[in-house]
Amino acid sequence: MARKVRLMQSRAEVAARSWRPAYAALLAGAAVLLPLREAQAAMNFCAAPALQTSERTNADPGVKALVANVQAHLNEQPHALAKLHTEGTLPHEGIYDQSVEAEKDLDLLRDAALAWRATSDDRFLKLVDRLLYAWVTTYQPSFNPIDETRFEGLILAYDMTASALPVKTRNATMAFLTKFANGYITQIDAQPRPLTGTFRNNWQSHRIKLIAMAAFTLDNRKMINAAQRLFVEHIGDNIAPDGSTIDFRERDALHYVTYDLQPLVTAALAARRHNRNWLQEKGANGATLLAALNWLVPFATGGQTHEEFVHSNVEFDAKRREAGLPGYSGQWDPKHATELFHLAARLDGRFTPVALQLAPTPPAWLAVCLPLPAR
Repeated sequence: MARKVRLMQSRAEVAARSWRPAYAALLAGAAVLLPLREAQAAMNFCAAPALQTSERTNADPGVKALVANVQAHLNEQPHALAKLHTEGTLPHEGIYDQSVEAEKDLDLLRDAALAWRATSDDRFLKLVDRLLYAWVTTYQPSFNPIDETRFEGLILAYDMTASALPVKTRNATMAFLTKFANGYITQIDAQPRPLTGTFRNNWQSHRIKLIAMAAFTLDNRKMINAAQRLFVEHIGDNIAPDGSTIDFRERDALHYVTYDLQPLVTAALAARRHNRNWLQEKGANGATLLAALNWLVPFATGGQTHEEFVHSNVEFDAKRREAGLPGYSGQWDPKHATELFHLAARLDGRFTPVALQLAPTPPAWLAVCLPLPAR
């Protein structure tokens, strides 16, 4: 009997020894798979998959124009910089010109991802991979939202292509966006309340856009909650109950109203894909993004006009006017609100007539990303 027990124990030990490597391999495999699963983008900001037929691609002039433009840049080498800086500077000052040139990569990233989603042509995916990896491994966030607002193009590109990108690029981008968004959240939360200055004006709108887009594409619950909290706080800080914005009061310019509202509409579009209606989220004072857009409508449709920057209390506005930069004097041109209202029409169909009056077709990237306005 004792011999039989020893024999059974021996067999069990052999089985255990043979099973352990398989179990270890299984765990290792799971460890490898885990970051891949986490690195999938989740926002689905663009509805571009609906365009994946050659018939639609060939028929839609917006798609054709975007694809043709990206094809012309297929061999483009990255212009990634460790730093961008255009805020508060004029053309030819500092690294302004170099930054503007480099930022073209961020729009190209978005357009290449859209071209890939619209055509399934892997050449476009390879371009996204090359540009994306260069930027996320080179750029060092400054947390200046005016310098970094164009990173929305990089986030959209990742959002559309993450599942098809090489592991190296996916994980590097996920790490970059986590650092990027958390850095902005930390920066805002360190400020005394009530928020003032650039933590209340259009700068904050751009911070919130970047946080929200990164949060939803990473599907990071903690980050998403922070984005919603900061969005609601900013609505109350920036927008009055009648819909006018702090930027209009400070700058006396509709230029800055559109610059303030467009990033908030973009953030709201990112949230909508997760069934959150930020358009009607109320700030502490009862203000909403919807009210701010409604406030701007009469100016966008030509019912009201406005002379720009006449009573601005910001010195840089006078500097740009004296330098002869377009848009910093004279009457506001409603065409400057075209992209804003085409984006807003994707949130609420009531803005579609305004958008179509400004331009019969949306900007090419938006025509491919979200071809149909909301109902």
